[in-house]
Amino acid sequence: MKKLLVLQHVAHELLGTLNPLLKRSGFRIRYVNFARHPDAQPSLEGYDGLVILGGPMSANDADRLAHLNVEMRLIEDALRRDIPVLGICLGAQLIAKTLGAPVYPNHEKEIGWYDISPTAEASCDPLLTALRATEKIFQWHGETFEIPRSTCHLALSPLCANQAFRYGKKVYGFQFHLEVDEPMIHRWLRVADNRKEISILRGPEYLDHIHRETPEYMARLTQLSELVFSEFINLFSVGKKFFVLPSR
Repeated sequence: MKKLLVLQHVAHELLGTLNPLLKRSGFRIRYVNFARHPDAQPSLEGYDGLVILGGPMSANDADRLAHLNVEMRLIEDALRRDIPVLGICLGAQLIAKTLGAPVYPNHEKEIGWYDISPTAEASCDPLLTALRATEKIFQWHGETFEIPRSTCHLALSPLCANQAFRYGKKVYGFQFHLEVDEPMIHRWLRVADNRKEISILRGPEYLDHIHRETPEYMARLTQLSELVFSEFINLFSVGKKFFVLPSR
């Protein structure tokens, strides 16, 4: 039975649609919730893969949030072990930073449904080849990253050029939230800090706008998440290699 370590930062950001696919494939899943246990020191010993979820903090906050350093060391360890790694939103930023790329504020926050387009390299990528020329995908981020050296740039949006990358054959960073389902989005919109952020950014009426748009785009997002995450699960059957990491 495969074992997966999942790094969590806030209670409402979960594996979402990835969870039933993993369970169906027989995975055992362990969450480490750093919001509850900021001093946790998890190890990858005995685990076959790593997922790093999103959160409201910055990847540059390690001076006040020591667990971010713990997470980046885990990412380094996962890269050395050549096991599958998936970073979502903050998780993608932490992977990028671990690989030596800067993380910084995007010129505009993306919160809600936005157009995402694949790059030419995505057409031969096993996960993101499923992307059409333009897809509506859910977003919630204010920062972005440079595409790390020695990685493949896989997706972009009009407001944020660097939306996805792959390092080697098994490590992926997604800025967007492919994992959300409709109840999860509505739950995020009920979180007080999230409501405040949206009201400041776009006005309180934007909450209703996201609620209205979500049913329109959810069927395709669910289809896309199953296609992409099923291919991520297939990475667990790929043989291992030894990697030398770039210096940070």
